[in-house]
Amino acid sequence: MVNIVIMRHGEAEPPAVDDQQRALTTQGRSEVQQMASWLAQAYPAFDYLWVSPYLRTRQTAALMLEAQQRGCQLQVMQQLVPDGQAEQVKTALDLLLAEQPDARVLLVSHMPLVSFLVESLTETGRAPIFTTAALCCIDYQTARGGKLLEQNSPLELTLLKS
Repeated sequence: MVNIVIMRHGEAEPPAVDDQQRALTTQGRSEVQQMASWLAQAYPAFDYLWVSPYLRTRQTAALMLEAQQRGCQLQVMQQLVPDGQAEQVKTALDLLLAEQPDARVLLVSHMPLVSFLVESLTETGRAPIFTTAALCCIDYQTARGGKLLEQNSPLELTLLKS
């Protein structure tokens, strides 16, 4: 069962003086809406959406929330910034799952943290590269670790439709 989805934000404006305030581009919004629609069909109900405080991730999270079928608790987490530590996020997930074993969490963050999170949570021992708005679906349990069940991106969805 997929209970953790790790997602990179959609395409953002070019780097600026204040990286935290970079917004999604029109293309980025489109990418996220495409992934939100797919995720709502494949894995429709998340209990929590953890998001970085940066503008582009908060915009991505808002679009993802619109597609969810039921209420999902949004939590802005400083640990999810680009240079955040995967082990700190893993610890937070472990604490949540110890209290709520059936909780389902969607995390929206940045490269390289999203790659390091997948590596930290799964048995693969590899850190996949995420394109913008890409995501990884993981079956994770604190006691046994996690298994990467699916990886998807806007480009892959477009190719599937062709």
